[in-house]
Amino acid sequence: MKTIIRSLAAVSFILFMLSFQLIKTQISITIRNELGNTEQGVTVQLFETEDDYKAETNPVAEGKTDAKGVVKFKDLKSISYYVIARKDDKDNTGGGEQTGKLEANRINKVTIVIQ
Repeated sequence: MKTIIRSLAAVSFILFMLSFQLIKTQISITIRNELGNTEQGVTVQLFETEDDYKAETNPVAEGKTDAKGVVKFKDLKSISYYVIARKDDKDNTGGGEQTGKLEANRINKVTIVIQ
């Protein structure tokens, strides 16, 4: 009987701990070209303010897309970010320059087209 109670207590504790495990605010950005194909090796920068974005200074995060055209950033604020995505002579100027406000404690997903 004591073994059953201990087992139930252990399972309850594990379930309780899992329910409080929080994901930090993240964003997963997929970069596609004008044909809709994903692009590897695109440099992506995130900026908190429009002034930093326009001056291309003080990026809060920077990375390159992987073989699937995806770059991920973690530990972000729950705000809207300005994005520069650039590879060779292609970039996202004219569209997809700002994300919506990120949902806190979630993995937010965005697709940006470069041309």
